[in-house]
Amino acid sequence: MRTRRNLTMIICWWAMTIAWAQMPERNAENVRKYSEICRKNIYKDMKGMYREAGQSLPFPFLAPGSNQYLDMLWDWDSWLSNVALRQILLEHGGEKDSKEALRYEQGCVLNALHYGGMEGWIPIWIERNAPSREEMMKTRNPWKSNMHKPTLAQHAAFIARNMGGDAEWLREDFYKLQAFVSMYLNWHRHEATGLMYWQTDEAIGVDNDPSTFYRPHGSSGSIFLNALMYRELLATEYLAQCLGMGEIAKEYHNEAEKIKEKVREHCWDQRDRFYYSVDLNLLPRKRPETEGVKPGELFLHVGQPRTYDCLIQRLSVWSGFMAMWAGIATETQACDMVERHYHDKTSFNAPAGIRTLSPLEKMYDLRASGNPSSWQGPIWINVNYLVFRGLVRYGYNDEARELAEKTVLLLGRDYERFGALHEYYLPENGEPVLNKGFQNWNLLVLNMIAWLEGKKVVEEY
Repeated sequence: MRTRRNLTMIICWWAMTIAWAQMPERNAENVRKYSEICRKNIYKDMKGMYREAGQSLPFPFLAPGSNQYLDMLWDWDSWLSNVALRQILLEHGGEKDSKEALRYEQGCVLNALHYGGMEGWIPIWIERNAPSREEMMKTRNPWKSNMHKPTLAQHAAFIARNMGGDAEWLREDFYKLQAFVSMYLNWHRHEATGLMYWQTDEAIGVDNDPSTFYRPHGSSGSIFLNALMYRELLATEYLAQCLGMGEIAKEYHNEAEKIKEKVREHCWDQRDRFYYSVDLNLLPRKRPETEGVKPGELFLHVGQPRTYDCLIQRLSVWSGFMAMWAGIATETQACDMVERHYHDKTSFNAPAGIRTLSPLEKMYDLRASGNPSSWQGPIWINVNYLVFRGLVRYGYNDEARELAEKTVLLLGRDYERFGALHEYYLPENGEPVLNKGFQNWNLLVLNMIAWLEGKKVVEEY
């Protein structure tokens, strides 16, 4: 039995060695070469994300690119695309280009708020021929549906900061943004733990993340969602300050601190030294009714009900690193995460970047999938970028350099071979899987290149 196990390990090692050999060698010459290939193509294609106003979208906006997402406004896609766009404009644009881009940037936020209402629900995506908000609300329960991910205030804050703190363009609709944030706080927050949860597994951004995918509704205290919400509250605080609403800003700051405290309390796993999503799907603690109770009658669990409010989901999903991106992890926790998890080549660390799910998990699956998109192992460039930003935040520059260089080689080679980028990639050899022409957050490779070269880097709020 031991001989068979050893033979299996040798075969796996051999396969991994072959896969590593298929990626361009990570050296200074290749990094320079593929950095220039990325720059050349991104500069040329940047306006491919611009879309004009029309029909259900009264403001111009940014679209992800590729035929599958040709004419749609998406929530966190437009935010991260905007971060990449500003890096492009910093390097390859003038004042006229910057002013032109501003209409599309602000339009992403204003189109979303156009679909906002008093209760706060905003759709995840808006198609050009989408029905009105009133029609949408006839076919869904806003209290039990997922909505725009908590990146809307972050997107608005990013734009306002780039305008020197000018948020006046947002003032008229700021109440809709506050209603949106409040809906998360009031209706997507688990009372016992204080954590945010997904209502369903629909369009969560990381589509088939097994901590949420096909799980009971309202049961997933997602680390991905909670990290985004923490930063969303800080962004709303900033916007309120820009608009002269200091007292309101303090409230959002306090809410952010609460989220950070609860994530540290419930999502950090002392055993594995990693942040995980948690399972909220526990039966309620109930006291037996007194009427009709017979003397000596026993009730299930009455002697010792549970003393915990959630259960750690020990699933090795990339989103644990979001605690570093958000600044939630302590310095000690970040050190453990990097040493134990980032460096583990049997788990997250792949030749092409960060695997979205560890191959040690039984759910690991690299097959192409578009509905849902596959987040059960393939490499996504936004994942590489967000993990990279977390590494930089905590001072792990050697690891950040490694991940940035892998991303440059992956996308530069994709441009070199196919003249375009794709939506996601195989971890071992960087082969593209789906959707040629996908731009979106892939263009964040430019921000990583700027960091590698010691140049000014545009960062998300």
